[in-house]
Amino acid sequence: MHSQVRCEGCRNGAGFDLPITMAFQPIVNVVEGSVFAQEALVRGANGAGAGQVLAQVSDDNRYAFDQTCRVKAIEIAADLGFGDDGTYLSINFLPNAVYEPNACIRLTLATATKFKFPLDRIIFEFTESEKLDAGHLLNILETYRAMGFKTAIDDFGSGYSGLLILSKFQPDFVKIDMDLVRDIDTDRVKRSILKGTLGILADLGVTTICEGIETYDEYAVLRDLGVDLMQGYYFGRPSVAALTPPVFPQSRTAPSA
Repeated sequence: MHSQVRCEGCRNGAGFDLPITMAFQPIVNVVEGSVFAQEALVRGANGAGAGQVLAQVSDDNRYAFDQTCRVKAIEIAADLGFGDDGTYLSINFLPNAVYEPNACIRLTLATATKFKFPLDRIIFEFTESEKLDAGHLLNILETYRAMGFKTAIDDFGSGYSGLLILSKFQPDFVKIDMDLVRDIDTDRVKRSILKGTLGILADLGVTTICEGIETYDEYAVLRDLGVDLMQGYYFGRPSVAALTPPVFPQSRTAPSA
């Protein structure tokens, strides 16, 4: 059992008292038939879903929550034994919880050292659905990159400032919002938008990850567009404190026309 993580010395706010754990969902390389990364997704240790946990986050405990999630993700990932094998650990972080990147990363660094988890196997991803101060976010991303971490924009296309941020900082990865992926096999407009987005990202040297794939036809269209890295229920659902063995299209029988 993984114990509750307490955030020591939480800055100007309360600790996060709800015990949490992490579920892991694979991000797969469909060309190689391998697991590229595992995304850590917060869950309540008592079985609460992510929505119930996030509902407990406030301005007072946001910093403590963000720090607790980082520690828990690294702790369980190390226990599950990936990282040294080249698999990345993708951790969601809250930019508005980071008051100063060098100070706020100390616990992450100490935890990675304690559990011998390689820093260059950690991806920090943020969602653009949260309204952010662009200058503050860029400072965080540049600091993390200088430390050897990978960075990613999550839910790209769903929020406030994705293109603006992309014009000033090119992360290692961009995760395309699942609403753009959903039913892309039957939606010509979505295909056109995604095709253009993929061209921009490729020109900038940014690797694309498409998330939310649930059907063979969605997968097939994305492969036709040249997407290699994918995530979604079609490949594997999140597993609490465990790794889901992904199912690859190569091992399935394609639906008949």
